[in-house]
Amino acid sequence: MSGLSSERERLEEWLQRGYHGEMSWMARDPEQRTDPHRIFPAARSVVVVALNYCTPHQHAVSTAYLSARTVTEPRAVATGPLAAADFLGKGPVATARGSVTGKVSRYAWGDDYHEVVGDKLRELLSWIKEQWPEADGKVCVDIQATMDKAWAVRAGLGWIGKHTNLITQEYGSWVFIGELLLNLELEYDDAEIADQCGRCTLCIDACPTGALVEPYVIDSNLCISHATIESRAPEMREDLAAHLEGWFYGCDICQDVCPWNQATPSTDEPRFEPREGNVNASLPEILELTPETYAARFRHSAMKRAKLSGLQRNARTLQNREQ
Repeated sequence: MSGLSSERERLEEWLQRGYHGEMSWMARDPEQRTDPHRIFPAARSVVVVALNYCTPHQHAVSTAYLSARTVTEPRAVATGPLAAADFLGKGPVATARGSVTGKVSRYAWGDDYHEVVGDKLRELLSWIKEQWPEADGKVCVDIQATMDKAWAVRAGLGWIGKHTNLITQEYGSWVFIGELLLNLELEYDDAEIADQCGRCTLCIDACPTGALVEPYVIDSNLCISHATIESRAPEMREDLAAHLEGWFYGCDICQDVCPWNQATPSTDEPRFEPREGNVNASLPEILELTPETYAARFRHSAMKRAKLSGLQRNARTLQNREQ
């Protein structure tokens, strides 16, 4: 099991450019992120899983970015379910104006993925221990300092898209990633999948804030997801607030337009079925939450990541833009 030396160099360059925004934890001990032995000293293998979380539900408030785009020189997509030129110009045209709801990123519609993926990996570890009593391992789901996407690429699950998310051939980028660090020496999958984004730049073109500053590079300081989830600022920056396009928690624009995400089969995991109010969040309801009702409302939900103050800031921002 080799480390991620080249990935570490790219991470350090990204950090030096300040592209991690307010996520200061990402700058702590980059070596730990690329060396699994720092997390689990006995590690000899990394088992990587990708779990589909796509459901057929749609936002009640649609987005114009799916249709209000002009193609003067259609870009070819090397491979994929749809050609970029076929995708552009289709879809609903309604906007968020006048709405009292805000859109929630698809990953947060159901139960917290940390718990769902973690439970499955713990079940896998228990099964492995039954087969090989000497086995031991460490479950990692986004919280531990591992480079999930890099390990997924190494394991042959997919490639990193220009929107910086992992793209799989079967499920597109609608997947959660988790790792199981094992003290067993396994036969490794070493056939990585080549980048199949081709000349497509739909994700870069669609980002309303220009957060994808170049292919495969994101500036979190400009990202709507960062602004609505990770930022702890009491008020949202005006240059971001002006381009939310109805997003209340997170943002899926770069993934929504990706050709690889247009024919994704629905997940069979019931815990990813959307909770009531988690696809389109009621802004008045959010603004009326107390610490107690917030804790109950978002128990076992990834949306608690933004904290009550962040959710109410987002709701105020959207409502103020519509007045």
